[in-house]
Amino acid sequence: MANHPSAEKRNRQRITRTVRNRAVSSTVRTYVKRVHAAIDAKDKEGAKKALATAISALDKSATKGVTHKKAASRTISRLSAAVHKLG
Repeated sequence: MANHPSAEKRNRQRITRTVRNRAVSSTVRTYVKRVHAAIDAKDKEGAKKALATAISALDKSATKGVTHKKAASRTISRLSAAVHKLG
């Protein structure tokens, strides 16, 4: 357990950041799942709309440091290719 004021503050910050990061990554996963669901359903328009929101969420999570920049970029690239493949 933290015994110094600075260590107690770091612990409070860790808890706050963990909650925020978990919420952001959960939201990103939801948006990515929606894109995959639209692709599986062969819904091109739905997939394009879902892709736009997923790209936005992935970029924001990468900016905040929740997701690594290159991991977000790779996910965006793969989703875009899959949507493009729908024809």
